[in-house]
Amino acid sequence: MTGETMTGSGSGSEELAERFEKHRGHLRAVAYRMLGSLTEAEDAVQEAWLRLSRTDPDEIQNLGGWLTTVTGRVCLDLLRSRAARREEPVGGTHDTYDAFVPDPVLSPLSHLDPAEEVLQADSVGLALLVVLENLAPDERLAFVLHDMFAVPFDDIAPIVERTPAATRQLASRARRRVRGATPSTEPDLGRQKEVLDAFLAASRAGDFEALLGLLHPDVVLRADSGELVRGAAVSKVVQGAKSVAEQALMFARFARSAELVLVNGTVGMVNAPEGRVRSVMAVTITDGRITGMYILADPERLERLEAPGPTEPDTRR
Repeated sequence: MTGETMTGSGSGSEELAERFEKHRGHLRAVAYRMLGSLTEAEDAVQEAWLRLSRTDPDEIQNLGGWLTTVTGRVCLDLLRSRAARREEPVGGTHDTYDAFVPDPVLSPLSHLDPAEEVLQADSVGLALLVVLENLAPDERLAFVLHDMFAVPFDDIAPIVERTPAATRQLASRARRRVRGATPSTEPDLGRQKEVLDAFLAASRAGDFEALLGLLHPDVVLRADSGELVRGAAVSKVVQGAKSVAEQALMFARFARSAELVLVNGTVGMVNAPEGRVRSVMAVTITDGRITGMYILADPERLERLEAPGPTEPDTRR
């Protein structure tokens, strides 16, 4: 966190806006990890700016720290509101929430170079964001701010209205849950690509046995289609290689237009015919087999995503 001070910065909203912009990327990263939603993250950052614009900058000793805690407080309010809504699901079922997949961050696979690979290593995967979604709002705040952004517990405590010691316990409890629930995955992007290439080929060929060979026996598929989609494409959680392979064959027609991309820093797939994103899939891979699949197919949320540029040419068609 930056130690930039505002004391003596003078007046002028333009100068204040310039100082704020230097922190926007960091604040967006904090909010995205807190909320798992790109749109809500942008809203939270904008709210932080509005609160800054209504504050005397001469009273702020550390702008970066102040903005981070304000953004955290805004996100905490959003998480608490979200948790309250989930207590009374509109459809009378929690299935949609069980299958929730956070907003993905897409980038072209062909653009990866050694310099960018360092940045990708700092990405937060969808699998981890799914686990964070199951934390209590206060736990998530303490874990994200402390473990991911090194914010001191003394600064986090006032946000959650607890003592620093109690806040430390919140983060510790969250850390145990995260470590116990986050699946490990193959770190090598080249090996990830090999598995996804094979999965695409098997899907396009309708090769059930090949699909089974690429899936871990206990693979879990989460497909988030939103609350309005019904029928075979409804939001669901499916477990087991046979059941997941059957799902892959059921939607094999989409594999024909799928391309490999980077999804939150790991190799995944996007189905974007004519540049319009129809679905995004991220995976976790262990020992050459897919252990987890995370598919976002919610039309409303996908409408806000831009398809990444062209990836490597596909010569298999």
